[in-house]
Amino acid sequence: MGYNQQAVTEDQWRRAALVWDYHQMHHQVRPVDVAIGLGSHDLGVATRSAELYRAGLFPTLVFTGGNSPTTAEVFPRGEAVHFREHAIGLGVPAEAILLEPDAGNTGQNIALSRTVIAAAGIAPTAVMLISKPYMERRSFATARKLWPEVEIVCASEPLELDDYVKSIGDEKLVLDMLVGDLQRVIEYPKLGFAIEQEVPEDVRGAYESLVHDGFTSRLISS
Repeated sequence: MGYNQQAVTEDQWRRAALVWDYHQMHHQVRPVDVAIGLGSHDLGVATRSAELYRAGLFPTLVFTGGNSPTTAEVFPRGEAVHFREHAIGLGVPAEAILLEPDAGNTGQNIALSRTVIAAAGIAPTAVMLISKPYMERRSFATARKLWPEVEIVCASEPLELDDYVKSIGDEKLVLDMLVGDLQRVIEYPKLGFAIEQEVPEDVRGAYESLVHDGFTSRLISS
C-alpha cells in the first residue's frame, strides 16, 4: 500500500504522535551484558541491533521470533533467522548471535531468549531490548514482569512518527499498531502478562479518540 498522508487528518496525526511518544521509554543506551532483538515485520530492528553491536554496547545478540500471520510471507524461514542474516550482512559476526526461532509473542520472546542466554553460559545483570519504536514500553513492561532481576534498557531506531510511517509504507496500519500496542499496555497487567504502566490522561484520551475513529484492526477482544 502506498504512503498516503491524506488518509489521516491533521488532528489524528497529532493524537497518534502523543501515543507514539508515550510508547518510547527514552532510555539512554549504554553498555549491557546481552541484547535481544525482538522479531516482527520490521527489519529495522535488525538494522538497529547491528548498529548498536558495532558501537560496542554488547558482546552477544539474541534474535528471537518465529512466524506470525503478518510476517510469514515476508520472512518465510522465521523472523529470527531473517534478522540474523540481515545483521550478519551488516557486519555482526555470526558467532556473536544467538538464535531463538520459536517465540510467537512478546512474553515468549523474553522467556525463551532468557533460556537461550542461560544455555550459552551468560548470567546478565543488564539486558537491552531492541524493538520497533512503538513497542518499547510493552516490551519493557513484559520483561519487568518475567525477568525482574535484570535491568532493562530499551532501544529502537531513532525515527519520528512520519519517518517511520514512510519506512513502513502504510499509515493506517502503523496507527492501528500504535493503538493496539497501547491497548496491550493497558490490559496485559490485568492478565498477568506485564507490569502496570501509568498512562497520562492526554495519551489515554488520544488513544480512545483513535479507537473511536476506527484505528482498530490490531485491538484484542477484552
